[in-house]
Amino acid sequence: MYLDGLDEIDQKIVAMLTKNARASYSEIGEATGISRVAVRARVQALESRGVIEEYTAIVNPQKIGGAVSCYFEIETTPETLGEVIRILSENPVITQIYRVTGPAKLHVHAVCASGEEMERLLAQTIDTLPGAAKCSCNIILSRIKDVKGLRL
Repeated sequence: MYLDGLDEIDQKIVAMLTKNARASYSEIGEATGISRVAVRARVQALESRGVIEEYTAIVNPQKIGGAVSCYFEIETTPETLGEVIRILSENPVITQIYRVTGPAKLHVHAVCASGEEMERLLAQTIDTLPGAAKCSCNIILSRIKDVKGLRL
């Protein structure tokens, strides 16, 4: 199981917060059978251990008029990988960067306000990456399934 390092109560807390990060300590306490104060202490411990990294609102770019969401597979030379990661990390339209196995070294997600902004990203950033041997781009047409957080 994914959460072997957590006891049963912590697993329930993580599961509840994954489904609804706005769940109150009281709600979690009712579901787990512990006090609100105990829930708070456990959540703080999970945060300090890095098990829970952040709480955030998830915006669906397809519901925003004109937004374009796409994935890039970028193959780069080993000696330029760090520089490529730095360049991509600094770009505000890049939302996710993953180091992956296989020929493509990086899997990158971007959300642009328009097709024009996506074209600028391609021309000014992606096409000019140092040591990039190959890059493929896939525009997302629709979201069919998108699991947030850890599958418990």
